[in-house]
Formats: sequence, C-alpha cells, structure tokens
Amino acid sequence: MEYFVELMKIIIPAGLVIYGMYLVVVSFLSKEREARLITLKTKNTDIILPLRLQASERLCLLLERLTPNNLVRRVNNQPYSARELHGLLLSEIREEFNHNMAQQIYFSDETWDSVKTAVEEVVTLVNRSMQEVNPDEKGVELAKRVFQHSLEQKNDGISFALKQVKSEIRVYF
Repeated sequence: MEYFVELMKIIIPAGLVIYGMYLVVVSFLSKEREARLITLKTKNTDIILPLRLQASERLCLLLERLTPNNLVRRVNNQPYSARELHGLLLSEIREEFNHNMAQQIYFSDETWDSVKTAVEEVVTLVNRSMQEVNPDEKGVELAKRVFQHSLEQKNDGISFALKQVKSEIRVYF
C-alpha cells in the first residue's frame, strides 16, 4: 500500500504537468491558427476588394448603358425602320448583359437578381413599345414610344438595381 501511495505521489504531479503542457500547446496552436487566418483574410481582401470594386463599376456602367434613354440614343444613329431599330436594341441589350454576366460572382444573389430583373424590364419595355408601332415606320417612332414608356414607368428596375449594387459595395467602406 505504501508503494502505491509513493507511486501516486509521482504519477499525479507528472499527470498535472503533462496536462498543463497539453493546455499550453493547444492554446499556442489555436492562437497560431487564428493569426494565419487573419493573415490569409487580409491577403484575400487585398486581392478581392479591387476586383469587387471593378465588378461594381462594370455593373453600374451596364445599368447606365441600358437605361432606355441612353440605349436608344446610342443605337439610333442612322435612319432605321422600327423593325431594324427593335432588333438592334434587343441585340445591344443582350450583348451588354452577356458581356457582364461574370460579374455575378462578386455579388449576392439578391443584387444579381435585381440586375437581371432590370435588364428584363428594359427588354419588356422595348418589346411593348414595338407592339404599338408599325414595323415599317421610321425608327424614330419606336424611339418616341420607348421614351414615353420610360417616363410612364413608376417602378424603375434600373434605379433599384443601381441602389442594390451601391449598397452592397458600401459595406466594404
């Protein structure tokens, strides 16, 4: 029995020392891991933030270029028929949107959905304007209808999408 007590006098302090060392090592490794994560996040932010800013600039430019007034003024530079202008407007919308589709990876689903909705609203506005015009009339008549519908539109999807993009980018500043 005395042998057992002597053995316990040695084992218990040694066990406490080992347990204490274990706690110190775990704490050190945890702090080291946190420091590496912070360094990684900082490097990631240094790389990703400029890309996100560039993506937001491109989305804002896309939305500004697709506002009906800017779109019609940019495309309607020759005497087209309404049918030709309609095709050109839809083609320009598709090209602009497809050119900027990769920007969605930098934004939330809600923001990207608002951009898609804004583009769809512009397409709908152009198509609705075309339905009210004789296809063989001058493109100017279609342009007038597009401007008119644009002014009548109460829920402006482009303005909403621009606000979404800007508010998402403001989070980083």
